Amino acid sequence: MTKTNPGRFFEDYELGQVIRHAVPRTIAEGERALYHALYPARGALYSSDAFAASCGFEGSPIDDLIAFHVVFGKTVPDISLNAVANLGYAEGRWLQPVYPGDTLRAESQVIGLKQNSNGKSGVVYVHTRGFNQNDDIVLEYVRWVMVRKGNLEAPAPETVVPDLHAVLPVEALAIPQELDFSDYDFELAGEPHRWGDYEIGEIIDHVDGVTVEEAEHMLATRLWQNTAKVHFDATHREDGKRLIYGGHVISMARALSFNGLANAQMIVGLNGGAHANPCFAGDTIRAWSEVLDKAETDVPGVGAIRLRLVATKGGKAGDLRGEDGKYLPEVLLDLDYWAVMPL
Repeated sequence: MTKTNPGRFFEDYELGQVIRHAVPRTIAEGERALYHALYPARGALYSSDAFAASCGFEGSPIDDLIAFHVVFGKTVPDISLNAVANLGYAEGRWLQPVYPGDTLRAESQVIGLKQNSNGKSGVVYVHTRGFNQNDDIVLEYVRWVMVRKGNLEAPAPETVVPDLHAVLPVEALAIPQELDFSDYDFELAGEPHRWGDYEIGEIIDHVDGVTVEEAEHMLATRLWQNTAKVHFDATHREDGKRLIYGGHVISMARALSFNGLANAQMIVGLNGGAHANPCFAGDTIRAWSEVLDKAETDVPGVGAIRLRLVATKGGKAGDLRGEDGKYLPEVLLDLDYWAVMPL
């Protein structure tokens, strides 16, 4: 009997199945330093204890996407080790801040299955929750991933596709009640633009670009323990290329969006997302955002802004789909999220 784990294949999943992922991980300040070395992240709330304290926190929380990457990485050996591609996200919520010293673990439940028409793979839908050391849920999200079949003769499961919210309602967002922007320092934050300065439909070109290298991608996937074969093993694809981890593109685009959205301090909701086209080492990532919606919240002085974040490797800001309705070939990421901003 083998003692190694080949990963789950499509036929190994069952509707309702709950998977507890190994291994819990204690988050230290080193995670923040490495994250800020990998990405040009400059959000003041996640960079400065003093700035965070002026906004009502006990100190600077760990970046929202660090928490996401850590929890996501825990799920990879059980969910996407044999993935063809990660297809999308929905109903993501950051439920409470994560601080250095917190220990995160993850659980996923299979909420949908659909075999592809070619009979060689299928789509698995999972609802993942990340817990801290007190068993509090710090974040949750749904994602769906295309997974290879190990046994092509295995019968197709009953097709179940979950009914998911296209957009999280504002009242479903868990905005930290301690958050207080009454003494917000716009100069130290980096830009003067507040919630009221943005208009629905506005397109923001974030101007800057970053060329992705193999070294940083491999450091990122190892840091987040994302061991999916398409990211780690160059022999796993016919073209001999390692696919850049989609989360790497998300974090790079989010960091680039600082130029124009410096005061969108915290991501609190993930409405949807698609990795539209593959990203490889040597590609230069650029980003633009579209303001999709705005809403006041029940936290004084705090507004919610819904943004579409698009990462590209070329093209003009605002260009997303062709006349056929499909993503343009230069589009890498289309992410729909809620952030909070001072009114």
